[in-house]
Amino acid sequence: MEMASLIGGLIIFLYAIRRLSKILQNIFTAKAQLIISRYTRNIFSSITIGIIVTIALDSSSAVIIIAIILINAGSLNFKQVMGIIMGANIGTTFSSQLIALNISKYAVIPLFIGFFIWLFSHSSKFKKVGQIMMYFGLLFFGLYLLELSVSPLKENEVFVKWMLQLNNPLKGAAIGGLVTLIIQSSSATLGMLITFAKQHLIDLYGAIAIMLGAELGTCADTLIAVIGGKRDAIRAGVFHLLFNLIPIIIGLTTFNYFIEFIEWLSPKATIHRQIANGHVLFSILSVLLFVPFINKIYYMIIWLIPDKKSG
Repeated sequence: MEMASLIGGLIIFLYAIRRLSKILQNIFTAKAQLIISRYTRNIFSSITIGIIVTIALDSSSAVIIIAIILINAGSLNFKQVMGIIMGANIGTTFSSQLIALNISKYAVIPLFIGFFIWLFSHSSKFKKVGQIMMYFGLLFFGLYLLELSVSPLKENEVFVKWMLQLNNPLKGAAIGGLVTLIIQSSSATLGMLITFAKQHLIDLYGAIAIMLGAELGTCADTLIAVIGGKRDAIRAGVFHLLFNLIPIIIGLTTFNYFIEFIEWLSPKATIHRQIANGHVLFSILSVLLFVPFINKIYYMIIWLIPDKKSG
């Protein structure tokens, strides 16, 4: 029974994340493209727009892919997209903060209200509002089922031994990257981590290691999207990879200090809250690491990937 609830909860959660992201993109993509192309004149405005649009679309991959499309359309250049990529990494932490709130047991409320609006409204706009509420409800209902189903795993010796192995940062990061690559969503990976933490199935060491790997796994969509694109699009894909890879390497080499810093910032917080806070902290520190060197990185990548020679 627990296995059925576990699989069912996971499927509902992943389905809700995909559908929610899709419907938000359908509603906001045209506006997002306009905002991205109009308000990204310097690196700081680009970062800000990246944060705002990622929160609105609930997907950093979607925002970065939109930016690449705009590069290929000639509406954006590589330097503008560098800021958008950095902002998108911060914006995606909003969902982990939301999931860390203990509201899963109230999932039936938006589910019921959204279904009622969708069923009885004759306005297409209100029907979309109802769908968004339903998918939010489904997302948290899936997490609620996961919480209930994983609780008995605390008594499973094999599972406990396997989870303890994740305290090795490299193993944890490798698993985080693989899981994110398979399910194509770092938000979903973080959601499952936070759910496990709520049931005391994973500690902060293992969770942060997996989180670091998830940050790298999310680069796959971008690298696929730049295939066959303009030079600036390929440069954006390389920058996205470097922007994730370099902070991950630094995070792994200073792993214990990073954990101590998270605990120092939120000493009284629960583990699942610390995971969400660690996600925010890592993204902000990554941006702070790159911003002072952004011009040097820009010229380095142009040197590595020069324009095609004419003729």
